Amino acid sequence: MIVEAILKINPNAEVAVIGDDIDTCSIEWLNGTTPISNSDIKAQFTAVELDIAMGNLRTKRNRLLAETDYLALSDSTLSDDMRTYRQALRDLPAGKDTVEKCENATWPTKP
Repeated sequence: MIVEAILKINPNAEVAVIGDDIDTCSIEWLNGTTPISNSDIKAQFTAVELDIAMGNLRTKRNRLLAETDYLALSDSTLSDDMRTYRQALRDLPAGKDTVEKCENATWPTKP
């Protein structure tokens, strides 16, 4: 998570991090990358955690959509229930602005 937080601040940063605790890890700033303070890195942890939770939600959502993609082909008629289900899956990430909301998302029931 430390590298992800650094990259949120400076997407072009080149670093080597040894350890996973910001207070005890060793950060080597490579190729002239300007060092970032530990407090600034820590400040990005919440955003990184949300990015990870949202990524997990989207991965599951995409898998569930893929499981029903064959029903949406041009030679198949999509039922209203299935159309509603697929739309609910596509809408699922909307409004998810905290890790808790992502992890406690209410998943639609497949018809």
